[in-house]
Amino acid sequence: MKASAFVYPWDVNGDPEAGQRIAALGVRQATLASAYHSTRALTPRHPRHRVVTAEHAAVLYPPDSRWQGRELRPYAAGDWAPGDAYGEAAAALADAGLEVHTWVVLAHNSRLGAEHPDTSVVNAYGDRYPWAPCIAQPATRAYLVDLAAEAAVRPGAHGTELESLGWYGLAHLHAHDKTGGIPLGDAGQYLMALCFCPACRQGYGEQGLDAEELAAAVRAALEPVWQGAPSDGGWTGVGKLLGEANATATRAWRDDRARTLQEAAVAAVRAAAPDGFQVLLHADPESYHCGANAGVDPGHVLSVADGVVVPCTGGTGLLTPFAEQGRDGAVLAANFTVVSGMGGHPGTLVADAARARDLGATELRLYHSGLASDGDLAEVRSALAGL
Repeated sequence: MKASAFVYPWDVNGDPEAGQRIAALGVRQATLASAYHSTRALTPRHPRHRVVTAEHAAVLYPPDSRWQGRELRPYAAGDWAPGDAYGEAAAALADAGLEVHTWVVLAHNSRLGAEHPDTSVVNAYGDRYPWAPCIAQPATRAYLVDLAAEAAVRPGAHGTELESLGWYGLAHLHAHDKTGGIPLGDAGQYLMALCFCPACRQGYGEQGLDAEELAAAVRAALEPVWQGAPSDGGWTGVGKLLGEANATATRAWRDDRARTLQEAAVAAVRAAAPDGFQVLLHADPESYHCGANAGVDPGHVLSVADGVVVPCTGGTGLLTPFAEQGRDGAVLAANFTVVSGMGGHPGTLVADAARARDLGATELRLYHSGLASDGDLAEVRSALAGL
């Protein structure tokens, strides 16, 4: 199975051994960040630093003139990724014999929400989520589509992997996050993700709902959760909490906004890319789910993109709904965390990959070559040698 390792430019730039070290893992591809959210990352082998702090979401290359005069536009990186950091790293990885694909984070941007608060998701209580741009808003959608095209199609790239191309919700993994005290379950997370910005209020109206009544219904549905009642049951649980009619109507609105955004972004990437350029989405097969792995309809997304990257560290079951579509030539990339300190299991990669292959996976993604210890990477090398 073809395997690719996720990489940040700061893992590579300034470390002349990085490219060959990644290639020696046995991967054929490097999936290199070209647009990324804020983060704090260890660089355990870099000769110049051990910690990199990316202070805000940024593009890791010089943005072009398409953004001139626009209110919503990408932010340049600071000293953590100066100049064309992506291009420098991509050249080093290509020199090491690796096929380079871009890794583009889209609807996840805390600085955008801080500087343009009206772009953010607003929950039923009126709280804004500055890390979560509302993908129903026309200006935000236009920004995301253009960012997808620019950040994906970098010089020399053979393809792209688009992350967060859908709704984001409460779950964020924010610095010093304190939101885990009450387990919300899938149903509670959905209710807390429902947006009540003006665009979404209008959208609910188009579905026959009164936005004020809906917000009140969401708050009432969540009240037992705040008191400690369990909230679970997946989509069935949403219907029980919110009422079937409300649940179905909100999902119809949100699914339409996500699907049409995915169509537009992929079309924009294809229009800018050379022939043969591969477009994958980080995806979850339940369209009401939010987050980095955007909730999608499996049949729809495989009719739009060349395939998907599916989170598999917690189990490989999410591959099945995509595999059941049976689309010839579709890429189903099973994404495994191989950093033991982040919950990964590099020692079981052979068995995990075999299980994923049996469920229809065609490729592997390994998160994350720059963050892993030497011991983790040794286990990855051993595993890939046997696959």
